[in-house]
Amino acid sequence: MITSPYEKYRQSSVQTSTPSQLVVMLYDGAIRFVKAGLVALDSKDYQKVNLNLGKAQTIISELMSTLDHSYDISKSLFALYEYMNYLLIQANIKKSADPANEALGYLTELRETWVQASKLTAGAADTPIGSNHG
Repeated sequence: MITSPYEKYRQSSVQTSTPSQLVVMLYDGAIRFVKAGLVALDSKDYQKVNLNLGKAQTIISELMSTLDHSYDISKSLFALYEYMNYLLIQANIKKSADPANEALGYLTELRETWVQASKLTAGAADTPIGSNHG
């Protein structure tokens, strides 16, 4: 049972969002966790590095699993997501900010692309929640 007002709001936001808004939310979460991992890396808190980069990887894996493979772009997105997960693993293993920053750059660019795409389709009817992206 959800008791926190914040959790109720967050659940309501997810349930009432369009698919493109949900994808942007996933990017927001991945970006937030990579940034938190980088902060933890800077302070040498390796437990938090592992936790936050792992959460970002989980979100990226979710993005991979929701791709609609009937579109050619999905193959490219899948490969990019796979590469981003690789970068986050490398950052975590090597305790290096460079791979995480590279992944963060891709996530930020893709997020902005989805924001722009959702603005272009704002007038068009969005597909139902639960549909795939890509």
